[in-house]
Amino acid sequence: MSERVRVLVFVTAAEAGTQAVADAYHRISRSLAGTAGLLRNELLRSVHDPAGFVVLSEWRDLEAFRAWEEGESHRSTTAPLRPLQDRSRGVPFGVYTVQAAYAEEEKSPV
Repeated sequence: MSERVRVLVFVTAAEAGTQAVADAYHRISRSLAGTAGLLRNELLRSVHDPAGFVVLSEWRDLEAFRAWEEGESHRSTTAPLRPLQDRSRGVPFGVYTVQAAYAEEEKSPV
């Protein structure tokens, strides 16, 4: 069984502002709708640094992510966020496989 993959892209709104981050995220998300293997994505904002954001995407498996990443449209689709990447940590992204997970059971309303 292939492991799900989470991709984190670290973004800063320090220079361009939070609206620029949100606009870029929504533009990219609309372009990615229907991408094979992409399960979901989220824009997360730091509670400790109001200018700090992370774009989290979840992929079916590493093969699906790599196929998209190596594809023709990857660079042009993600271009709006590239100038906003937080390079203060060196590499502005991380690719992780899910090794273990716990989830709350959903309860049906009574």
